[in-house]
Amino acid sequence: MSTNTLISSSEFELVSGLEIHVQLNTQTKIFSSDSASFGAKANEHISAVSLALPGALPKLNKEVVAKAVRMGLALNCTINQLNYFDRKNYFYADLPKGYQITQDNRPICQNGYLNVVLSNGEEKRIGINRIHLEEDAGKSLHDQDDQYSFVDLNRAGVPLIEIVTEPDIRSAEEASALLTEMRKLVRHLNVSDGNMEEGSLRCDANISIREAGTTAFGTRCEVKNLNSIRNVRRAMDFEFNRQKQVIAGGGRIIQSTLNFDADQGTTSPMRTKEEANDYRYFPDPDLPPIHISDEWLAQIKAEMPALPAEIAKRLVAEFGVNASEAAMLSEDEALLSYFNAALPGVNHKKSLVNWLTGAIRALLNEQGISIADFKLAPAQLAGTINLVDDKKITQQIALQQLLPELISKPDAVPAELAAALNLLIADNGDELSGFVEEVLSKYQPQVAAYKKGKKGVLGLFVGEVMKLAKGKADAQKINELLQEKLK
Repeated sequence: MSTNTLISSSEFELVSGLEIHVQLNTQTKIFSSDSASFGAKANEHISAVSLALPGALPKLNKEVVAKAVRMGLALNCTINQLNYFDRKNYFYADLPKGYQITQDNRPICQNGYLNVVLSNGEEKRIGINRIHLEEDAGKSLHDQDDQYSFVDLNRAGVPLIEIVTEPDIRSAEEASALLTEMRKLVRHLNVSDGNMEEGSLRCDANISIREAGTTAFGTRCEVKNLNSIRNVRRAMDFEFNRQKQVIAGGGRIIQSTLNFDADQGTTSPMRTKEEANDYRYFPDPDLPPIHISDEWLAQIKAEMPALPAEIAKRLVAEFGVNASEAAMLSEDEALLSYFNAALPGVNHKKSLVNWLTGAIRALLNEQGISIADFKLAPAQLAGTINLVDDKKITQQIALQQLLPELISKPDAVPAELAAALNLLIADNGDELSGFVEEVLSKYQPQVAAYKKGKKGVLGLFVGEVMKLAKGKADAQKINELLQEKLK
């Protein structure tokens, strides 16, 4: 068959599983007291353990285990309460020991799943094969000198969990949805900052194809070190099409490790794929097995926060919010905390949702800050929302005049401050009726157009009356007065 032969995508399906590396946000490394923080000068955070000097022994960081267990619980995994470390042997310049300490036969978590929602509303369950603990390698720098490569070992020994999915992914969209959910989870659980640009969340994608309707797996290729969700999608789409064309040309897929060129959007071979026996795994003799007691596991479970999906369902059920509003609140821990703090003070709970996802969100975006940096106390926002709902102040005046004053006066009560600043809506019906008469008299041609069916000019009249009232009028009441006068 010619390489130019076109093959329909429907004749093949994508089969993929991801290996997601999550850098844990502990203060120190997994087997030493060296700092695990990002951004230091080269080789600033190293010690005898990071350098693998003779006689230096590893000592496990307990917090690493707790964070791995939290992630395992969130992904519905079985927690192996007895697990141990292995040595994975390979020789790179940035791996000073000549092996990586990882977990092979007995990982800390196994047999889980994560449900993701696709753009069409369909829910897809993706299996989690395992989560294992391991240390990160250092970093080779090839652009510092014309003749030599340099090695920075700050990252050597930084704690990682590797989340290995089952080959359940059938599209780039599913992979994207999975990674998006994983990033939300690691941040929500305070396991990692999930920053793909800094390498805190990295992904390798195992990609193969097979004829639609068949169950046997094809030969897989692994695309390494994908550092953005967009690049995962691009790499997966490109590799799917590449493999189809290879098969169309009568060729066969060679199991290999591939690099992804983000500029070109293409993959290229790095090396033939290693098999597990190439790494000569064996138990690490310097580290005792990890024993997670029933008591410790129960404590970790008790300290687990509600997960975003659970929170979203509760918000929809209890407050009548829509799915996008629920997602916005449940996925932002600071926003959810602010919502919960303001909730007892509002008369209408849905109004609080509307403000936080609407006017307040727009205000924060305009100022370039997050809700965590917002200086308005939750109770003050609740009081302001009640004033607007009770038609004692307009939302525009609340946002433009009352909120800035409240921020500068953290102990002020919204209703009292609004009264002191003369911001409350005037109840003088005669004065408002006079403003309506003045506007209709000024815009006689538009009045005639309205009476001929051009109803859109009503907005002009409302705006002009509001100007005369200096914003201290109820727009609905103005509407009613105008319509009465225009009969």
